[in-house]
Amino acid sequence: MANEQKAWWKEAVIYQIYPRSFQDSNGDGIGDLAGITHRIPYLRKLGVNVIWLSPIYQSPNDDNGYDISDYRAIMDDFGTMEDFDTLLKTAHEAGIKLVMDLVVNHTSDEHAWFVESRKSRENPYRDFYIWKDGRNGGAPNNWESYFSGPAWQYDEATDQYYLHCFSKKQPDLNWENPKVRDAVFDMMTWWCEKGIDGFRMDVISMISKDQSFPDGPVKADGYGDLSPHVCNGPRVHEYLQEMNRRVLSHYDLLTVGEAAGVTIDEAKKYARSDGKELGMVFQFEHVGPENGKGSIIDKWTTGKPQMPKVRAILNKWQRELEGKAWNSLYLDNHDQPRCVSMFGNDSPKWRVLSAKMLATCLHMQKGTPYIYQGEELGMTNMKFHSLADCQDLEEINAWHQYVDEQKKVSAETMLQCFDTVARDNARTPMQWDASASAGFTTGRPWLAVNPNYTEINAEAALKDPDSTFYYYQKLIRLRHAHPIIVYGTFEPLLEDSETIYAFARELDGKRLTVACNWTEHEVPCSLFDENPGEELISNYPSHKAGILQPYEARVVLTDK
Repeated sequence: MANEQKAWWKEAVIYQIYPRSFQDSNGDGIGDLAGITHRIPYLRKLGVNVIWLSPIYQSPNDDNGYDISDYRAIMDDFGTMEDFDTLLKTAHEAGIKLVMDLVVNHTSDEHAWFVESRKSRENPYRDFYIWKDGRNGGAPNNWESYFSGPAWQYDEATDQYYLHCFSKKQPDLNWENPKVRDAVFDMMTWWCEKGIDGFRMDVISMISKDQSFPDGPVKADGYGDLSPHVCNGPRVHEYLQEMNRRVLSHYDLLTVGEAAGVTIDEAKKYARSDGKELGMVFQFEHVGPENGKGSIIDKWTTGKPQMPKVRAILNKWQRELEGKAWNSLYLDNHDQPRCVSMFGNDSPKWRVLSAKMLATCLHMQKGTPYIYQGEELGMTNMKFHSLADCQDLEEINAWHQYVDEQKKVSAETMLQCFDTVARDNARTPMQWDASASAGFTTGRPWLAVNPNYTEINAEAALKDPDSTFYYYQKLIRLRHAHPIIVYGTFEPLLEDSETIYAFARELDGKRLTVACNWTEHEVPCSLFDENPGEELISNYPSHKAGILQPYEARVVLTDK
């Protein structure tokens, strides 16, 4: 018996758009808002309920828009506020809601607040950011930025350092200052009044720092790990409850927090069933390199996750959040490699089958599924031939640190790591058709298109009734048709299997049995032998008794 509070965002399927790479409308090689508006009919055909836009605010683009210089203006590359208003109206008319990316752990160093803040120690905006005196002729502590190098930047004008957990052009806001919170909440209200439908909150678990700013545990590269002192900090839930009281609770919103370093116990606080903070959080355990093998240094690895470890993590989150908090379900996004390359098999022989299998495994779990642009086409990772192929700051910084300066790895090894886990894998332009630049632009694309676009593209998918696109469309329709897929309880099955990820869902006397073979070999499976039931979806037209075929997925509905 389910006791879940119903909500529209629990029943929704969300489609993430990385605007720079989705559709260019003016030939400058950069995706834009008018391009997204042009593709609303495609998204409506797919059947998604919500689009989440990665940041579209005014930005100098040091970190692809996650460095915001004006929260109430649109990045020139993407168009104008009028273009945004047209997109919002067009989406709403198509029955699609729109969620904005909210980046309020940090701003750009070109934001007016920071321009003022760095002028003098007495400036009224000084305490909008985190400024500290140096220590022993160096930085205030040993923290390393998530983008490599020290997390503190010396500013000669005022003889102090400011904190930047990411790029030095992304100074962290000081949430201890109530004026910062007032300014952020006022800006959020402004967007809500425009009619947007929610926020995905970038690294929201980092807005409260340990105010003693101690050294972090020393890592292999000699820097200190800042994570224990900036993730899930002492006042983070207080701040989010204030945000909820002052902004979120006044609107009917989808809210999801990107929560780096989140534990299950913390997630229960962020995504409380009483609605006092956020609707759900993104956790990263199942996509972490620790699930693979062959890690070179930090996140850089050539290893792939192993299904039993992925299953153990996802099942843990399913079990522990049951009835207490809501899961967000995803395998890839703008910060992760392509899921069919990372978790499945992107070879021509198995790509489509494994992409469908992975989608089945994810969309039948309890939580709100997220589709990243191109995932519904089975888009794959890129092949990197040199650093010149990269645009992402994280990759460029890592190359300079580990290849050029510390000489910890060879260029060849680093490129292999990029092929496996680099963020640019997800950021290559959307593959619309087999024409030049995949129909993304009439100009030169800002990032190279994956050469396989001539085979893998939306036009080809829409002509093929057996394509990954139509499989995703069916999964979405099933979620909308069967409450058991949304609200049913979750029961892990076959947890000792090295090859099959299986589970059951139950609601109102019905039982849904899901089995997915994560390998290219036939494997024995007797889950469907006794009670055939009604098959809701499978990626094979016919089945073998007692067997799951390579990358086979089956979903069967029965009476309990």
